Amino acid sequence: MAPDWQSAIDRARDCSPFLRRALERRAELGELLLQGKGDGALAAAKVSGAELSDPGEALRRERLSLALVLGIGDLAGAFPLSHVMQELSDFADRALDTAMRAVVAKRVPDADNSGFIGLALGKQGAGELNYSSDIDPILLFDPARLAKRERDEAGEAAQRYARQLVEMLSQPTGEGYVLRVDLRLRPASEVSPLAVPVNGAISHYESSALAWERAAFIRARPAAGDIAAGEEFLEAIRPFVWRKSLDFTAIESIRRLTARIRSAYKGPTEPGPGFDVKKGRGGIREIEFYAQTHQLIYGGRNPALRCHGTRDALDALAEAEIIASEDARVLGESYDRLRVIEHRLQMVNDRQTHALPTSEEAIDNVAKLDGLSDGASLIAELREMTDAVGARYDDLLGDDDPRPVAVSVPDDFRDHFDTRVKHWKGTIRALRSNEARKAFDAMSDELVQALADAPDPDRALARWETFLSRLPTAINLFRLFEERPGLLERVLRILILAKPLADELARRPELLDVLFDASGGALPGDVTSLAQRMARAEEDDYEVRLDRLRQIVGEERFALGAQMIECRHDPLDIAEGLCRVAEAAIQTGADAAIEEFRETHGEIEGAELVILGLGRLGGGALTHASDLDIVFLFNGDIGQESDGRRPLSSTLYFNRLATRVSAALSVPTAEGALYEIDTRLRPQGKQGPLAVSFEAFAKYQRESAWTWEHMALARARPLFGSERARDDLRTIITDTLSQDRDKTKLRADVLAMRADVLANKPPQGPLDVKLLRGGLVDSEFLIHYLQLREGIALKPALEKAIGGLVKADLLPHEHVDNHLMLTRFLVAERLFAPDGSEPPAAARPVLAKACGHDSYSDLLQALRDARQGIAEQWQRHFDEKLEID
Repeated sequence: MAPDWQSAIDRARDCSPFLRRALERRAELGELLLQGKGDGALAAAKVSGAELSDPGEALRRERLSLALVLGIGDLAGAFPLSHVMQELSDFADRALDTAMRAVVAKRVPDADNSGFIGLALGKQGAGELNYSSDIDPILLFDPARLAKRERDEAGEAAQRYARQLVEMLSQPTGEGYVLRVDLRLRPASEVSPLAVPVNGAISHYESSALAWERAAFIRARPAAGDIAAGEEFLEAIRPFVWRKSLDFTAIESIRRLTARIRSAYKGPTEPGPGFDVKKGRGGIREIEFYAQTHQLIYGGRNPALRCHGTRDALDALAEAEIIASEDARVLGESYDRLRVIEHRLQMVNDRQTHALPTSEEAIDNVAKLDGLSDGASLIAELREMTDAVGARYDDLLGDDDPRPVAVSVPDDFRDHFDTRVKHWKGTIRALRSNEARKAFDAMSDELVQALADAPDPDRALARWETFLSRLPTAINLFRLFEERPGLLERVLRILILAKPLADELARRPELLDVLFDASGGALPGDVTSLAQRMARAEEDDYEVRLDRLRQIVGEERFALGAQMIECRHDPLDIAEGLCRVAEAAIQTGADAAIEEFRETHGEIEGAELVILGLGRLGGGALTHASDLDIVFLFNGDIGQESDGRRPLSSTLYFNRLATRVSAALSVPTAEGALYEIDTRLRPQGKQGPLAVSFEAFAKYQRESAWTWEHMALARARPLFGSERARDDLRTIITDTLSQDRDKTKLRADVLAMRADVLANKPPQGPLDVKLLRGGLVDSEFLIHYLQLREGIALKPALEKAIGGLVKADLLPHEHVDNHLMLTRFLVAERLFAPDGSEPPAAARPVLAKACGHDSYSDLLQALRDARQGIAEQWQRHFDEKLEID
């Protein structure tokens, strides 16, 4: 729709005394607007004070001109809300910077703003400034760099500048005023000076800042003065604002803040005369708090959520699937409309008001300024919007008073629970403080009910006790359980059903974050996106990068385990997801180690490190218990030296580098361990060098490797290195596996190796589907035997290799199903019964469901059938009958 300039000017004159006077004082701008030259009028407004020598007067004139042009352009539909708010925010930035320069230059001519910082917070920081808003900057200074006279003390000079700045911007003259300035968001404003030294501010935010200050800094940005110093300051306090773990205590803080605001607000609770569109229920502030609460919770782990603007934040939260896209749409559209109405209220008399007038006549006037027929239409629209916003905000906060839990448990279990609780409070570290005990008592009814409802209550209680005893602190955890119904049940399922996950959760309680992350129910993305996420450390420090790597891998592995317990995905998909995580970890860890290594030793031209994955890693399907079987290789000419300040010969260079990469992937840091790295499949095993050249590797495989080493090579896959280097390595592998063989010797070797495995590593339990006869080892040996004998189906993924052998009529199609059935069970078993024994009774139905069966007995029969099918193929090709129990 084309802008209606005439209607806008008529409504401004009829309904806004402020705009009517502005049209009279800036007639030349009004004429441009009437001609439809909105952009030209905006450009003219920005230079309207250029001829004035006094910077304060120049800003006042520019402010009135901008208010006129933006107001009329807004009413005409020529300037969208985002444009109006950004122009107002940009002017505030210019005005603050101009004032800072002016007050400094007045005392120290020709000085710049070095060491004098103006941070924009609130709506200015978000680029969403109101039509008649004040600004809420924080003024900081660096005593060592602030411009001052020689005899001045830096702190006194900074306070003088701050006072003069506030006066220049806030004091009205015949030209009006520039901006109202509110400095109460500064650290400890009740006792601190108007301008705060940088180090003092950092100390405050590191030690004694309140929760609302974290929310305020979501929208903070350096807007004036020494911008670079402002950015350094915000980076220094980043850990205060953005917590590394999901911070659900933010909900409690926001709830208390909202309760205080709602308690202090004495106006009408529903739209009508006097209703405040900012502070009232379902108003602007609740939408902002809704976005900021989620940003505080999730933004520490997801930098994409650290948006300044409210609309941008809502969109980012929806994109990350943290809030529903419909909620983002409703809240975003309501926010825009409420801000427009807020601007209409302020346009009438250029007052910083957010409340509807108290008389119907005045409300009608605001409605007509907006283009509506009357005030009733405005109030009806407001009521619909605020109801929708208020309902969503109430859902976020929950009830102010938690609902009592109706506990129904057997008396003997309740007595046992109470006895254990008394013991815990006397012995467990996490329950030492009174606050922790209060938080525990608040959720104890939920706990005892959840424990009693578990398939094995006594086992559940014992696992919970073990978990609790390992926690360093638990106040926030108990509050989480109280805040989030259903979380306790999910945690108990993990504790009861999956000891490996329970142990990891006890060591790293922050892994509970995964259960809240909306993406925690999805399988991991591709290797590239995972590696990018792992590498997204906020500091370049090597140890920080390794910590970040371990944090993300731990979260992804835990998430996949939780998905297994909840039967969200086929265990085969879980196995592939675990492998993608490992591949991304190898890429990220190797990149970090190589970059750090090069700082000292440089690089070798035309040579690079290449990492070969074998075993389950090479085959693309890991379990939660899998080690990483890798071989380090390098290409290029032997005898070269690196070009760093401490040069090394190529062999020594790549062996030391391989050691560094191996450590990056295995050595525990503050975030824990990563993977067990197994390099025993390299040429000559433990006796050989850690990294070998392509040439030496090819020669060894061609002349010296044993049959079992070629069997292992059948599942090899290059995982790290340039594409050209990987192609060269694939050629070596293919040539090795395709060479002519003595079929009689091959058969004898395979059978001898299987006998050795059986003698030295017997099955651990009745469900060790890997080592039992007819199990996965027999299937793998058979597949590799046929691959090497025929020189075909040379695919590292075993299901693809089986497919090739099926096409060659060497295996029946059922072999794929049998092999994958056992693999599926193995992946799940590693969580539910890691030692191959019978899983606990509580885990059996979950294990069956995860593997696609209706009952545990059906699952056992399917395993036996799969093993029998593999045994039949073993007898077909080796003429050896296997006994299947």
